Amino acid sequence: MEGNDLPSLGRVKLTDLVPSEGLPSNSYKLSVSTLSQSLAQYSAAIIQFPASDGALLRSGLDSAHLYFQQKAAYPSSELIHTNDSREWCKTSGYYADPQLWLETYDYRPGLTPAEPSNGMEFPPGGLPDIFCLLGKAARDLLDAISYYLNLRSSPFTEILDNVPLRSHEISSSVLSVCCHGRPSFPGAQHNLTTQDDSQLIMFPDHEHQVDKSLISIVKPDKAGFHVRDFHGQWILVDGDLGLQEAIVYPGLALYQATAGYVNPGIHRTEINNMPGNIYGRCSLVFKLMPKSMTSLSCSEMRAAGHGVEAQFQLPIPVDDFMQRSHPTDKLFNRNAFQSFSFPTAQDGSMKPLMRRRKNNTRCKPLPPSKRLRLEAQRVLKDRVQEIADKKGIKLRFCSLKECENHIHGLDSPCANIRMEIGWPHGVPFVHPHDLPNKAKIGFLETYEPGWTATHDMELSLTESGQASQQLANCNCMSRLCFITLTQAFIKVHSTLTP
Repeated sequence: MEGNDLPSLGRVKLTDLVPSEGLPSNSYKLSVSTLSQSLAQYSAAIIQFPASDGALLRSGLDSAHLYFQQKAAYPSSELIHTNDSREWCKTSGYYADPQLWLETYDYRPGLTPAEPSNGMEFPPGGLPDIFCLLGKAARDLLDAISYYLNLRSSPFTEILDNVPLRSHEISSSVLSVCCHGRPSFPGAQHNLTTQDDSQLIMFPDHEHQVDKSLISIVKPDKAGFHVRDFHGQWILVDGDLGLQEAIVYPGLALYQATAGYVNPGIHRTEINNMPGNIYGRCSLVFKLMPKSMTSLSCSEMRAAGHGVEAQFQLPIPVDDFMQRSHPTDKLFNRNAFQSFSFPTAQDGSMKPLMRRRKNNTRCKPLPPSKRLRLEAQRVLKDRVQEIADKKGIKLRFCSLKECENHIHGLDSPCANIRMEIGWPHGVPFVHPHDLPNKAKIGFLETYEPGWTATHDMELSLTESGQASQQLANCNCMSRLCFITLTQAFIKVHSTLTP
C-alpha cells in the first residue's frame, strides 16, 4: 500500500455512498475508494451524516444521558449480563456488565423490551428513528464495500432481515445505547488502572474486543474509542469526531463472508475520569447482523473471481458462527495485511486488484465425506424450511445440548414449533448438521432422487473422522433417529404436496 496510504482515518459523506441507477458518479467512486482504503489501513472509517440526521443522533445521546442518570446504582441480579452467546439475537432492554463497567439498553424491533424491576421506567427516546437511520446507512456502506470487491449489487440481501420486517419477525440487527463508567454505577474498579491520576483505562484483558456483526456504526458523546490498525498500533478514532459524524468498522461476519478480504475492527474503549463527568461515556452502537437461519458462505466472492482459502470454503450456519469463540490472534496476521489497491481502470470503473492468496488457483477439493455431509445437510435443511414456509412457521432451532431437556417438555421454547411442523417425538429439534451422519445419508437417499453414496464416500467417511467401533456404537441410535425422522417428514411432506 506504499504511496496510497491515508494520513488519517478516511472521511466520507454518507450521501455520496448512496447507489443510483446507471454509471457510478465520480463522487461515488472516490468515496468508495476512500472508505475501502481506510478500512484496509485502520479497519475503520468516519461517515458524515446530513445535518438533520446528525441532530437526531445528538438528541439520542442526550436521551441516553438522562436514561442512565436515573438508573439505580445497583442493578438487580437478573439484569446482570452473562455474555451468553446463545442469546445473541434475543437481547432487549437493560443489561449491566459490572466487570466492564458497562450498561446497555438494547433496542430490537419485534421484541418488546422488558423492565422487570420497574414497569414505569421509560426507555431512551427516538430509538425507532435512530434504528432506521443507522440501519439504512449500514446497508449503504455494505453495498459500497461490495462494489469495491466487484460483487454484484446487494449480494448480502439473502442473509439480512426483511425491509420492513414481516409480521411476527424479530430483528437480527440491534441498536445498543451504551454507557461506560457511570460514576454512580458500581463497576469492577479492580479491573481498571490509573494513569496520571486523570485517566482510567480498561484492563488489558478486555482490550481485544471484536464484533460479530457485518457492519457496526458507533456514535459516541466523547473521545475514547480506539481501533487497531494493520500495523498493530492502537489508534484513537474519535478524537476529532464532528457533531454529524460517526465511526464505522467491519465485524467478524463480514470477514467470514468475504473470505478474509475485509478484516474486522478490533477495538477497545477508554473511560475518562474527567471533572464534571457525571454521565460516564455514552454511545449509540448499531450492529447490522445476519439472520440466524442463514449461512455465511463465500459464493459471491468465488463468483467475482476472488480466491477463497480452505478455511472459508465451507458455509457456516450463522447461529453456530455467533456461538463460537473467535480468538483474534488466529483470525489474521495484522502486520502482513495488504489486500487492497486502488487503481482506476481505463473505463472509469473501480475494479479492485487484490493479491490472490497462495494456492488459490488450485484449492484442494473437499474430501468426499465432507461433500457428503454438506449435501445431506443442505437437502435436509431445504426440506425442513420448505415445510415451515408452507405452514407459515418461523423456525427456531435449539442446540443439541439444550434440547435434550426440551424433548419431553410441552412448555419448552421449541415445543410449539415441533408440534406444528410434525417433528418426531424423542428427536432433538436441532440444526440439520447436528444430526448423526447416518441420518443425513439416509435422508439424502430418501429425498434426493437418483442419489446414492459411492464406495469412495463411504470409505472416506469411515477413514476421516471416526473409528469403526465408534460407528458401531452409534449405529443403532442413528438409524432409529433417521427412521423416526424420515417417517414423520414423509407424512408431513405428503400432506403438503398437491
